[in-house]
Amino acid sequence: MRLARGFLLWLGGLGAQLAAQPAVLPESEFVQLPSPVRLASIHAAAQRDGWAPHVAALRAAALGAYERDKLAAAEAWFNVYRWAALWSETEATFVPRWMAAVESAKVAHRNMPTRFATRGVSVGLAVSPGLQAWLLGNAIFSADFFDLLSPVDFIPQVLQIMDTLYRADPARFKTYANLALAIAVVFDVPPPPDWPHGQVSATALPRKLPAPAEAFAWWIKQDQLGHGYHKLTRLGAAELKFVVDAAAPFAELEWAEKMADYPLSQLARAYTMVRYRTDRVANNNPHWMGRTYRLADILAAGGICCDQAYFATQVGKSRCVPTLLFHGAGKDGRHAWFGFLDGNQKWQLDAGRYAEQCFVTGFARDPQTWREFSDHELHFLSERFRDLPSFRQSRVHAEVAADCLAAGDAAMAAAAARKAVNFERRNQPAWDTLIAAGQKLGRDAKTLEAVMREAVIAFQRNPDLEALYISRTAASLRARGQTSLADAELQRIVSKNQGARSDLSVQQSRETLLRAFATQPLPQQISTYNSLLDNFGRGAGISFFDQVVVVFAEHLMRLQQPVEAVRAVERARRTLKVESESQLERELVRVLKDLKAAK
Repeated sequence: MRLARGFLLWLGGLGAQLAAQPAVLPESEFVQLPSPVRLASIHAAAQRDGWAPHVAALRAAALGAYERDKLAAAEAWFNVYRWAALWSETEATFVPRWMAAVESAKVAHRNMPTRFATRGVSVGLAVSPGLQAWLLGNAIFSADFFDLLSPVDFIPQVLQIMDTLYRADPARFKTYANLALAIAVVFDVPPPPDWPHGQVSATALPRKLPAPAEAFAWWIKQDQLGHGYHKLTRLGAAELKFVVDAAAPFAELEWAEKMADYPLSQLARAYTMVRYRTDRVANNNPHWMGRTYRLADILAAGGICCDQAYFATQVGKSRCVPTLLFHGAGKDGRHAWFGFLDGNQKWQLDAGRYAEQCFVTGFARDPQTWREFSDHELHFLSERFRDLPSFRQSRVHAEVAADCLAAGDAAMAAAAARKAVNFERRNQPAWDTLIAAGQKLGRDAKTLEAVMREAVIAFQRNPDLEALYISRTAASLRARGQTSLADAELQRIVSKNQGARSDLSVQQSRETLLRAFATQPLPQQISTYNSLLDNFGRGAGISFFDQVVVVFAEHLMRLQQPVEAVRAVERARRTLKVESESQLERELVRVLKDLKAAK
């Protein structure tokens, strides 16, 4: 009996090993969605061999489906291939690439670790077999994951967080998978020292996120108790990341939930709950002076706009409402306000915003990448074009294009990227791949400039991206000696956006000034500055002062030209139409005082 039982156990183990053999994927399967049996076979083989041996076969299946114009099958196989490629990469290859991406995106900050593991182990080891199997079989979550993923996400930690939450309770993870993903991409690196705003010390507000498991449990509790204004299971991770990025501890959020019991339609009133401290403004004291920055402290002591906006965002998050803290420069000063996702799934971005100050553009922090983005970008995404069938088709073409470009097949990358932008003109990564593929193919500058101008037209409703492609066109023109045409292209940004998007005009004026520093002698630099001031500075406000006037004055001081620096600021004072007793006037007086003291 004992021998027979041993033989049966051996036979069963042999059968499992045979079932786990990596099967060659027949071409007949390329045009179909991956079956559960096939996915189980691939997963079993990978548990024995690792994921790396299966990457090429899975990519071939995805491209095979794509070449046969079976986009649904191509997308499904492509996601399986991307999981395999992701899990097979070692930390030693991932970390240097990630560090380069962080540097390129300019999102590094001093709260981030200075050393990261660079072991030769696969990042997939952080993902348990059970979670791997679930991810492979969940096409919707896989598509959402890769669509959300950013080059600056620290993948080993993202996967580790997801796996920790999965292991604790697989059923709960599956119900709240989007919440788990949001926590993973927000908590993968520490927040920056000036988040959510820089006018409070690290002692008063430590800027530490809770443990991922604690956050996951707390938000689920809020959801299950019915305390939230949004059901967490109905929001995507792209929205939930603006819920889980709470800076206040959970005990304070629970206090806020009781103290500011406004319905979602009246959430904007949370901003004005905090008494405005005019004395801090009059005394030019924008920084919080209290020992702690608890929500109760802010409500009791009052605050200025950044404190009001912070308080209101935390009130919203306590109710499972995605919220953002915005800051912007108006005509006479700087300001902070907040935005939130309302009951109709629309972003309300003007809570606490002062229209009479012409705060045309607000900037908030993306807690996934910690980069700043504008409220106009958020409006663009709020059009929900990503939910359209045309965008889904465009996304498949764009993913294939990016993969082929990385693999060195620029011709196929260009063809796929062209299909992507034809399906959905607002697919910005596809435009970038199309341009990069053209460069790899050696296409001439005029041809590439034509593609860039197509992108300019595609993004007419998004001035940020429109300005990006105009600038790229101008750079190409300048590189081939067409300086006048390049200047004319950049002039389009300034002229078109001087009213509603003065921030883009100011940004372009600043870049024109910086270019003058590098290419012109001092007399011409002064002439360029005066021209910018006369043409675009009238009524431009404090943003122009910050990015053009102060930049030029500091440049002149570095050149040991204090008299010219004072003259430049005094000319700005006459041109900018400075209101009496405004923040802009106080800044001008301070800068002039400092410059004269340094003469």
